Amino acid sequence: MGVALAVAPVVLVTLLIGVRGVAAMRTTSDFLVASRRISPLVNSAAVSGEYLSAASFLGIAGLVVKDGIGALWYPVGFTAGYIAMLVLVAAPMRRSGALTVPDFAEARLNSPALRRLAAVVVLVIGTIYVVPQFRTAGLVLAAVGGTPYWVGVVLAGAAVSVTLALGGMRAATYVQAFQFVLKLLLFLIPAIWLVLQAGAVNRTDALNPVEFTHFARETPVRFEVDVTMEIREPTPVRRNGVIETLPPGEFTAHSQDEVVFGTGAAVPAVRGGAALGGPDWRRPLLDLGDQGHPLLGTWAVLIATMLGTMGLPHVLMRFHTSPDGRAARRTAAITVALLGVFYLFPGVYGVLGRVLVPGLYLSGATDTVVVALPSQVDTGWAGGLFTALLTAGAFAAFLATSLGLLLVMSGALAHDLVPGGLRRLRIAVFGVAGVMVLLALRSAELDAGVLVTWGFTVAASTFCPLLVLGIWWPRLTATGGIAGVLTGLVASSGSILLALAGPPLHGWVAILVQQPAPWSVPLAFGAMALVSLRGRPPGWSTAAMLRLHLDEPRSTRPRDRSSTVRRLTRLLNR
Repeated sequence: MGVALAVAPVVLVTLLIGVRGVAAMRTTSDFLVASRRISPLVNSAAVSGEYLSAASFLGIAGLVVKDGIGALWYPVGFTAGYIAMLVLVAAPMRRSGALTVPDFAEARLNSPALRRLAAVVVLVIGTIYVVPQFRTAGLVLAAVGGTPYWVGVVLAGAAVSVTLALGGMRAATYVQAFQFVLKLLLFLIPAIWLVLQAGAVNRTDALNPVEFTHFARETPVRFEVDVTMEIREPTPVRRNGVIETLPPGEFTAHSQDEVVFGTGAAVPAVRGGAALGGPDWRRPLLDLGDQGHPLLGTWAVLIATMLGTMGLPHVLMRFHTSPDGRAARRTAAITVALLGVFYLFPGVYGVLGRVLVPGLYLSGATDTVVVALPSQVDTGWAGGLFTALLTAGAFAAFLATSLGLLLVMSGALAHDLVPGGLRRLRIAVFGVAGVMVLLALRSAELDAGVLVTWGFTVAASTFCPLLVLGIWWPRLTATGGIAGVLTGLVASSGSILLALAGPPLHGWVAILVQQPAPWSVPLAFGAMALVSLRGRPPGWSTAAMLRLHLDEPRSTRPRDRSSTVRRLTRLLNR
């Protein structure tokens, strides 16, 4: 009941803001970029709200529980990516005058084929990114409210699609700005409370969690996927209602099994996972899949998250809502500060979760650790209150990110692939949301953090080379752009499909297949540059570059503008 009372206001406010946006939406520009009238402060709050997805609010803490302290490199990459975007992309993208990333591709290189290819890439990135949002909404409501998994998925899809169809980008902007403030408060205050409650008793043990290798109370664990564990000592359990004693050695719990571990039972070690309190868990590097190459794994994630941020279509579209290039640059700068504050806290939840709720580590439900912690620390009214507040914050994260993603996906369909008016855009929103809900219903066993990182990988391998070279290299040609984007898309998505459905791999090969950014990004850049060098850029390429780099006219700075024109013309004519 408390969870329903916490989630209902978030959904209700989201819908009300969508209704208020109806009066202001009359054109495609209103729907996609809010007529370019969003101030830097509101826009940066909206960008932060959109960017802090399920992977940030829940997934990072879950990865810390499962993989160790090295998982904190994820927020480092997420935040650092905005610095690169601030320097290389933000202002030129706004000056291009485009409404979407495919719009920019055609405006810069005059290629309808590249526009259509870019629209397909938007749909691929959006699918990989939206599915974990809806999936985690279902998992969280199921974990704390006892509802079936599909209820949270359908509720998130319905709330997002109705809000967007009613209010478009303007509604999305104010919803996301409101939800950022809400998420920040509902993430920080419970974290401080948890540290005060758990740390007052177990401060030393939390740093050296040896005694927490045994269950403090009878703990039921329901497995969503097959999990192989190492049993260290004879362990009495109740498996699917049958009492038995597990002998030392390997034990496999199958999908849908429910195993109840008794009070004082030893916590088994999951095969391929870092041991509780062991040195591997505390190592500040990412050993993806326990393959034995932590430095390579760390670099793979950093390259994907840092360069992928520059290519995320829902973040790039946000800069088109700024009044001018200066406002877009200020938006990116403020966003870096806001994200830096938020990302101080996922590690707190992850460390406490590894100590206090080891059952989630066994069952594979580590994405729910944030909302599971308060009831472990306090079984009274305070624990219930903070569980409800964190659930509300998590649901705000699902909705805020999904709004931006569904917006760019519907724009890719109804503005870039099959151009139409406002009515077609609204219909596309409902169609895309329906498909994403169906995919999320089949994705309960996948980690939100892993899925979202794959979205960053595809963005880094496709749009990052296109934007960086398109903005800063005048010799880029349409053929080179198509070759590079297609190469990056095939390389990254093909590698991800191989990781999902291919044969088991080991060592550094497994890491580069699971996280292909270290080789797929250079491959895309190389293909784009080599093919472009074999052709000639059109004569209007210099004018297109000048439009991206010249500041908007100001009556008070005529000399600065003319000197900038001369400087850029000399540079481009070399």
